[in-house]
Amino acid sequence: MSRKSDPFDVELTPELILRAYRAGIFPMSESADDPDIFWVSPQMRGVIPLDGLRISKSLAKALRKHSFSVVVDRNFEATIEGCATAGSDRDTTWINPVIRELYGELFAMGYCHTVEVYDGDELVGGLYGLAIGGAFFGESMFHRRTDASKIALVHLVERLTTGGYVLLDTQFITDHLASLGAIEIPRAIYEVRLSAALDVDGDFTAWDRLNR
Repeated sequence: MSRKSDPFDVELTPELILRAYRAGIFPMSESADDPDIFWVSPQMRGVIPLDGLRISKSLAKALRKHSFSVVVDRNFEATIEGCATAGSDRDTTWINPVIRELYGELFAMGYCHTVEVYDGDELVGGLYGLAIGGAFFGESMFHRRTDASKIALVHLVERLTTGGYVLLDTQFITDHLASLGAIEIPRAIYEVRLSAALDVDGDFTAWDRLNR
């Protein structure tokens, strides 16, 4: 399995990934079967303002009445497998084996985090992303039950707000994310916000201490 990234033929490492995110760049692959990685810095960047999460009446009802349990950082492999599996919410995936390996290493280093939604012992939804400074870079999310990924996102926003984060980056914007309050901002504005966020010392575990 190659860890070279065309066209620069650079060895991909967790440290390189972190440097790229700090510069506003992130890696992707064309598909799960494509071994190559390319770097992306969109002209318009998707973000969810942490004070602008939009919760519909139906989602508010689901948040009040659901019987799911929500945990973080329990099972990275199962979470990224869910995100990497085509299903009702996606036809294809860009998460190839190189991405899975690298982000698994970042998870072991404490930079990559998961939010996992369980129905009993069954993982039914979740998301993963990187936390650097006061920025969280959302990578992917999935659901196997209605509203499970939305419940994961709501928990993430609460956790980030509690931990002093100031930027939630979604990379791109979809209709699904837009319905939850995601917006697009020009790359130049994103870079200013990113620079400020990297100076913040976010605490991903603060929520846990306050909710024991």
